[in-house]
Amino acid sequence: MRTSLSFLRLFCPLSRPQTVLFRPLIPRYAAPRFSPSFSRHFSVSSAPFSASAVGIVDEKEREEEERWDFSNNETEAKFVFEDNDGVFADNDMKHLVAPEIEVKELDELPEQWRRSKLAWLCKELPAHKAGTLVRILNAQRKWLKQEDATYLAVHCMRIRENETGFRVYKWMMQQHWYRFDFALATKLADYMGKERKFTKCREIFDDIINQGRVPSESTFHILIVAYLSTPVQGCLDEACGIYNRMIQLGGYQPRLSLHNSLFRALLNRPGGSSKYYLKQAEFIFHNLETCGLEIQKEIYTGLIWLHSYQDTVDKERIKLLRKMMRESGMEEGKEVLISILRACSKDGDVEEAERTWIKLLGSNDSIPSQAFVYKMEVYSKVGEITKSLEVFREMKKCLGYTSIASYHKIIEVLCESEQMDLAESFMKELIESGMKPLMPSYIKLTDTYLWLNYHDKLESTFLECLEKCRPNRTIYSIYLSSLVKVGNLGKAEEIFNHMGENVTIGVNAKSCNTILYGYLSSGDNSKAEKIYNLMCQKKFEIESLLMEKLESVLRSSRKEVKKPVSLKLSKEQREILMGLLLGGLRIDSDEERKNHMIRFEFNPSSIPHSILKRHIHDQYHEWLHPSSKLTAGNGDIPHKFNTISHSYFGFYADQFWPKGQPVIPKLIHRWLSPIVLAYWYMYGGYRTSAGDILLKLKGSSEGVKKVVKTLKSKSLNCRVKRKGRVFWIGFLRTDSMWFWKLVEPYVLDDLKDFLKAGSETADDCAVESRDINFDSASDSDEKGSSDYSEDDNP
Repeated sequence: MRTSLSFLRLFCPLSRPQTVLFRPLIPRYAAPRFSPSFSRHFSVSSAPFSASAVGIVDEKEREEEERWDFSNNETEAKFVFEDNDGVFADNDMKHLVAPEIEVKELDELPEQWRRSKLAWLCKELPAHKAGTLVRILNAQRKWLKQEDATYLAVHCMRIRENETGFRVYKWMMQQHWYRFDFALATKLADYMGKERKFTKCREIFDDIINQGRVPSESTFHILIVAYLSTPVQGCLDEACGIYNRMIQLGGYQPRLSLHNSLFRALLNRPGGSSKYYLKQAEFIFHNLETCGLEIQKEIYTGLIWLHSYQDTVDKERIKLLRKMMRESGMEEGKEVLISILRACSKDGDVEEAERTWIKLLGSNDSIPSQAFVYKMEVYSKVGEITKSLEVFREMKKCLGYTSIASYHKIIEVLCESEQMDLAESFMKELIESGMKPLMPSYIKLTDTYLWLNYHDKLESTFLECLEKCRPNRTIYSIYLSSLVKVGNLGKAEEIFNHMGENVTIGVNAKSCNTILYGYLSSGDNSKAEKIYNLMCQKKFEIESLLMEKLESVLRSSRKEVKKPVSLKLSKEQREILMGLLLGGLRIDSDEERKNHMIRFEFNPSSIPHSILKRHIHDQYHEWLHPSSKLTAGNGDIPHKFNTISHSYFGFYADQFWPKGQPVIPKLIHRWLSPIVLAYWYMYGGYRTSAGDILLKLKGSSEGVKKVVKTLKSKSLNCRVKRKGRVFWIGFLRTDSMWFWKLVEPYVLDDLKDFLKAGSETADDCAVESRDINFDSASDSDEKGSSDYSEDDNP
């Protein structure tokens, strides 16, 4: 034992760290503030040190038939780095300095019995799971002290049993004799981070801040690398937040590799969402400048790339960055030239676009397909449609093929110039080519037909679209407007009812106003009143011109116009919300807990969630924050959206998130109705490959027991398995069929094939629960373990 323990000094640095206080200059772009998009399971007591919450623009849905945009083109959705090797922050972790841990060796302890017991614990603890480990430590409470527990934690780290060391550390924190040990917390956080266990590393990081201490440079660095090394949604936002605090709170100068790694991660965001991180990228660039560090070519190129994707392009900033590149002796590569073309396409800068095009032709690299698309758009902005057509034909000669993006763009250009014969011929070419998606061009064609009053062509195009594409609310709304415009209200009513019955399409304020206009114009007052009642029920806003006509109609029938009332959840909305909260929905509260915000977050890789999110967005549309509402011409629902901050949600915050932590309400037995269970299943449940049904639940053991007792009172037998912080309630074999019969009437029709009990899984939704075995013991013992046991990282 003495021989093995002598290696403890290997963990000690050669010298103690020296804190360098660094006060950066005020940057052109201040450090951006990130919202708590990534749900952590810890206390929010460290909030005073964290950035204030200002929402980041959410990632958009990328369903092939639902939406198309240049930013989602596969060839440019991510920034392409010329040097794939680069400099990565992992390489610098071994050179970071951490404080030294002072702990006695076993042979330095005076009591033989203490040495023997510690040696036994060192051997025994790593062999047990969390629940048993806690029971063993609880049995030693009479003699275990701070120094003994510290020795156990350090020994576990020495033999690379870091998970056991973390459990010992968390057990120590619950004891009355515990004194905070900065060196131990730092070393343990660093080991957790190096193993990419970012949740545990972050928990210790927050513990350090809660003690009024500033984490060491190594902890900041390693935690950022841990976040960047995982694909879990929200980790990049957390990495950015920690990076900003490393500079502003810690006063540290991050290593060059850390700047570069974070910058690369920003540019590697999927689906074109990198453009929303421009401020963060500018902050990294500013820190590289003020610290006098080397700025690589890819930093300049990437920053220009980000600027070119903005809705409003800062051309002066791009010009300055290009000048800085030239002064540093760097040549403008293909990515820079493509970015310049993209920026020119936003405002129709033909002269700059043509100069850039000449440079592209003179380069040794092949011209990418999106460059032709941007050039077409530049000419269309200034009304030179013929030149756009020439560029389209030139693309096939140069590349030997025509991309789907170029077809969409030329059809859009021709529609805007009302050259419909040419647009139809290109649409025919596109269909015959077999390329997908077709929906964007169908939408553009039908919208132009509506504007030109070509209603017969609009109808035939709409029917053709239904044969080749999935249903889409936008094109249904265009067809509905056409039917109302020509006075075919019978067909319009049929289409409107179909939209309302199909959850994947749905009705919104625009479609309701369209059909209401048709009924009022035709004098069908009874049906107009029904639509009016539907809009009041769904809290849709009625257009002012229609409201004037409605008032006279309602007065004639001696009915009062319903005045706008304060926001209030309906019975259905309340039950749906409870089901979602049981499934893991999050509520954020302000510091005084007066106003509360509900954060809806859906898994983009789950087909059930992709279907459910539109339904939920429609259900709570009147409560949504303006940034989360759909804009005209955009029918895509983001994977994350939130409500306004309102005191009305106080009841649900107090019941389900009283202290920033998920709990199971004491009165949950009163609220488990079939509709609550159905939405709990749709949002936080899974169907296994064997056809069993699992429901995920977070909270205390007592709360879970109350839920199980309530389910059994409804003749629903179930089994419970605890895995880390999560409880899994399983309905196995015939029990799953009884559960399904109860909730089936309330499950969305489009989800029944994915969630029906007893059938094979057709989606990846069961991946998270694939290793849940109800025949084995729980990973964390419910009676002996505390709430700090293992987390539920995917």
